[in-house]
Amino acid sequence: MFVTIFIRKERLRLIFGLGLVAAILLLTPLFNLPGRLAAVVGQGERLVPIYYVETDEKKVAFSFDASWGAERTEKILEVLEENEIKTTFFLTGFWVESYPEYVKLIAREGHEIGNHTLTHPHLNNLTGEEIRVELKRVEQMIEQVSGQKTTLFRPPFGEYSNQVIETASGLGYKTIQWSIDSLDWQNLTKEEIVERVTSRAHKGAIILFHNNGLYTADALPEIIAYYRRHNYTIVPVSELLYDDDYYIDPNSGAQIKNKKR
Repeated sequence: MFVTIFIRKERLRLIFGLGLVAAILLLTPLFNLPGRLAAVVGQGERLVPIYYVETDEKKVAFSFDASWGAERTEKILEVLEENEIKTTFFLTGFWVESYPEYVKLIAREGHEIGNHTLTHPHLNNLTGEEIRVELKRVEQMIEQVSGQKTTLFRPPFGEYSNQVIETASGLGYKTIQWSIDSLDWQNLTKEEIVERVTSRAHKGAIILFHNNGLYTADALPEIIAYYRRHNYTIVPVSELLYDDDYYIDPNSGAQIKNKKR
């Protein structure tokens, strides 16, 4: 009799256990438990760069990353000068070292220079001190060649983490991404670049180009004409940003001005 009762209890435990497992398996997809836990745990802790600026003004910023080649840079600068436009060039250390004459020309023509690291590495693979060295070394190089002190930083490959942003912020940098990507580095045609950059136009946009894109210089006149025709002002990144009293939306990456109460 004792054996029979014991076996029945074990069966009940087994049935209850299987039922509990089945319930968890059924309910987990409905409630997306891991996702919800991740959202709760990470809430308020995830840092993001500035992707664009929330503004009522029709302003956008053009930006150019320089990490390879320079043979098309002069043509880009000529187009910008002809249209009386000032933009932001994010420079890597090895580009500064290879093309100091262009660094001087960019500065002399009134463009803003930003920090794009020394060697264009995957920053998420580096320690905080290694990231700091990447930023400080190129900062010193740019200042020595151009006389400009960099205050804006764009992470290579658009790759970032809390450590990357915190390290940059500790050195006095705002970390800048983009909301419109020309994809000129993929050697899109002039028409494809124009279509991408104009069809995605919005207030406060930060637009990504490259200094040596195959058809970037060819596409710029049409892009500039489009934005001006639609009453946008084209400015360097720093002139688009809020200097203080702002926050960055963790979902969109929008830099938003705090509302006065």
